[in-house]
Amino acid sequence: MTHTNPYRMTDPPAEGPSGVSRRDVLRSVLWALVVVSTVANMAASYGGAHTWVHLLCGVVTVLCAGTLVVRNLRGHK
Repeated sequence: MTHTNPYRMTDPPAEGPSGVSRRDVLRSVLWALVVVSTVANMAASYGGAHTWVHLLCGVVTVLCAGTLVVRNLRGHK
């Protein structure tokens, strides 16, 4: 005999493939790159690195953050 919960407001999830999708992996990698490039830029600032190091870190941060924003906006259509 199956027991149902009268207080449950949604149906239980359907049986299907569960796991991590490529989309989740890409989002995690992009966030990791944003964090790493930001920390690298801060370390370069404190270490007195050349300007090209700051520019490279900034470009990586902007590209990854921009990609995250575009993917988020496209996902809500």
